[in-house]
Amino acid sequence: MMRYIRNTTEFSIERESVLSLGKFDGIHRGHELLLERLAEKKEQGLVSVVFTFDIPPRQSIDGAEAKVLTTNEEKVHRLERIGVDCLVECPFTEEIRCMDAAVFLEKIVRQLHVKCMVVGEDFRFGHNRGGDYRLLRQYAGRYGYEVCVIPKMKEDARDISSTYVREEIARGNIEKANRLLGYRYYVTSVVGHGNQIGRTIGIPTINQVPPPEKLLPPNGVYVTEVYIDEQKYRGITNVGCKPTIEGKHPVGVETHLLDFCGDVYDKLVTVEFICPVRRERKFDSVDALRAQMQDDIAFGRAYFSNDRNIT
Repeated sequence: MMRYIRNTTEFSIERESVLSLGKFDGIHRGHELLLERLAEKKEQGLVSVVFTFDIPPRQSIDGAEAKVLTTNEEKVHRLERIGVDCLVECPFTEEIRCMDAAVFLEKIVRQLHVKCMVVGEDFRFGHNRGGDYRLLRQYAGRYGYEVCVIPKMKEDARDISSTYVREEIARGNIEKANRLLGYRYYVTSVVGHGNQIGRTIGIPTINQVPPPEKLLPPNGVYVTEVYIDEQKYRGITNVGCKPTIEGKHPVGVETHLLDFCGDVYDKLVTVEFICPVRRERKFDSVDALRAQMQDDIAFGRAYFSNDRNIT
């Protein structure tokens, strides 16, 4: 089981480690290169460690709303599945934010017994982003660690980055975003109780309200696959605020599971987005909404009946 260190700036590891630092938002194909090098060093006897912050630093620095591809909880689960030994989720305190890059470097090297640093070419750290891989190399001899600088992976002549993925998701280009990620974009959260409109019209749905910092695709309907208790199901998912239903509703994720009947309330469910069906819109009546939902379900069944679409 991966060790998870958080809520402290006095983090420590007793064994010698290989360390990669960064936001790791999305854990996309570019991150895979860093994680592969971590795995190689792990095989040589080092503890593999990912160091990140508990919230996006940009949000603390300029007050901007920073939507994330992976929540902290999703990041923990994904890194554990990948095989990372330890995740350090450091609080982004005022002291850390203002810490000189060289001072910050000494802190993490000594507290985590770092013998190898694995970073990307654009890696920055410390106050005013004053540190980079050149600074790591400058101090390598003093502290006795190796520096591995990983080149950027590209797609369509552009560096694969969390920003690139966020842009594609925000545009509704789910299939492109999935290629950049190397897996399907997903939402993981507990199923709650909705207003049960779907059940009353014969099309029951499961309802999720992801954390507010989670980036969601544009409001609309998507073909999805859903994981419940490690079992996979096919679904049609609406992202939006239910404009046809009276009253105000938070933006949520509402999924009809194809060929499923069961109680999933309070279960942790993962919904993977495969492709868009249509944008969300307000209908004149609940009957019109039901007819459209039936059309959406038919689209989903046709999609999954095509073997080329099943991966």
